[in-house]
Amino acid sequence: MSLALADWLIIIAYLALALFIGIRFRGTASKNLEGFFLGGRNLPWYIAGVSMVATTFAADTPLAVTELVGEKGIAGNWLWWNFLMGGMLTTFFFARLWRRSGVVTEVELIELRYGGKPAKFLRGFKAVYLGLIMNVLVMGWVNVAFITILKVFFGIDDTLTLFTIMGGIMLLTVIYSSLSGLLGVAMTDFIQFIIAIVGCIILAVIVVNSDKIGGIDGLVEKLPAQSLDFFPSFGSENIGSTLTVTIGSFFAYIAVMWWSSWYPGQEPGGGGYIAQRMMSAKNEKHSLLATLFFQIGHYCLRPWPWILVGLCAIVLYPELGADEKRFGFVYAMRDFLPAGLRGLLLVAFLAAYMSTISTQLNWGASYLVNDFYKRFIKPKASDKNLVSASRLTSVLLMIISLIATTYITSIKSVWEFVMEAGAGLGLVLILRWYWWRINAWSEIAATVTPFVVYGVLILLRFIKGVECTMCNTPEEVDAYLKTIPYLNFPNSFFITVGITTIVWLIVTLITQPESKATLQNFYNRTQPGGFWRGFSNTSDTQYKKVNHGYLCLCWAMGVVFTYSILFLTGKLLLHQWNEVLTFAISAPASLIILLWASRKGGVFQ
Repeated sequence: MSLALADWLIIIAYLALALFIGIRFRGTASKNLEGFFLGGRNLPWYIAGVSMVATTFAADTPLAVTELVGEKGIAGNWLWWNFLMGGMLTTFFFARLWRRSGVVTEVELIELRYGGKPAKFLRGFKAVYLGLIMNVLVMGWVNVAFITILKVFFGIDDTLTLFTIMGGIMLLTVIYSSLSGLLGVAMTDFIQFIIAIVGCIILAVIVVNSDKIGGIDGLVEKLPAQSLDFFPSFGSENIGSTLTVTIGSFFAYIAVMWWSSWYPGQEPGGGGYIAQRMMSAKNEKHSLLATLFFQIGHYCLRPWPWILVGLCAIVLYPELGADEKRFGFVYAMRDFLPAGLRGLLLVAFLAAYMSTISTQLNWGASYLVNDFYKRFIKPKASDKNLVSASRLTSVLLMIISLIATTYITSIKSVWEFVMEAGAGLGLVLILRWYWWRINAWSEIAATVTPFVVYGVLILLRFIKGVECTMCNTPEEVDAYLKTIPYLNFPNSFFITVGITTIVWLIVTLITQPESKATLQNFYNRTQPGGFWRGFSNTSDTQYKKVNHGYLCLCWAMGVVFTYSILFLTGKLLLHQWNEVLTFAISAPASLIILLWASRKGGVFQ
């Protein structure tokens, strides 16, 4: 498909704006690591909050939601909706603590919370593991999604051409993000999110009201009734194959995954670029408000345009197979947008892609420079040297991610690997703040065990595949393996969570706790509360105490409020009037209780 002059002008104007912002904010980034990676710790809550939402709005996200809706209907989104409970826990229990910690990165917290050689090893390992390996995998699957968009939208089949276009866009992203650091990234994110969400809303309106769909009523009439259910039907089948799930499987999703799993952007207790934004906020109040806005924006503002297009794609492109349903979103862009709006939607995806990549580059470089280069290679490096190293590292990460992209054939496989690799780690990341007994060996055990279990499960898959005497092709082997529940996600995930949790608890109890000096220093710095027997603040820094009972109530009401707005919006859009009143009551009621509890507990002080 060719673009009109108006489309090209929109694209060029956007790219020029992104470059201008990078040049405009380069001064703060050049001062020191705090300036480069935390924007001088002076971001207002709305900039930090929108930046979080924009980063999680990647080029692959609308495609992934379209695929979920195409396979499992609206209820398929519980695969990520369940993370709200962990996100809201981060908001009320951890945002203040991250801002108090004074560290530059999440990984630096390791040597604040733990001591000795185990802490030193863990910090160095995680700097490379998260900043390089996991970071490159995330950028790789985002690159694959963007290449898919270019391929389908423009009909380009030449791999070299696709990588040249993507490489050029990525290079521009590296230039503005390395010039301006986090401040420029966050400011660009703010603009990119507005463009991206407006573009997706416009697409949804055009497609829903097209002659082939006939508005919301026409869409509802053409769809299978179960596609419009907000909750799955309960039966005996696996959540990964149909709309029908066991009660146990659904309970496991909403009661286990959100606290047990490490996943980029959804780390229990905060972490990664979410922790980075919390630490970059002006103060504790701005940190909490930014994270609260992120939860509401992430779950309430973003998904419905994608869901509506995904539902329309079921009607418009029934011929798409299970592995092709994600293309429905791009086909809708290609088939229904007039000149001018094509450029706008392409810019929307450019914005989503660049906001994620710029954050991943900045965040990954922060670990590799602050927690590896500065900590182990050149401890006495000057601020100028460290900033230069950060910019060079951003370029190297771009190159490595481009190479990694060529080896990724399935986004789903990479996503499942990342989930499996973090299964069971989440509870340690939560408890290290609130239980003095957690030590470096606890986190090491919780980090390593999932890989061991994952390796065993891979070996079992191989053995079971060989044992299948009726299987003559790889496809038949794969189909046979899918009939063995414990070898497939998410059942394998829950097995890993259980084993990992048992292992790290045993390791914690048989190893020595951290030294009292290390624990006292951490307690003085963060004053977290919780299970800190024998510790009290001995420093001159005093924080206002927050009632944890009210924090729990705020957390619960935050979850109810966000789900209520999410479901109320969907019910209104789909004209499902019978349940509108329920959510119209629960949304304001939960908000009132939330505001009351926050005031009584001093949450926003």
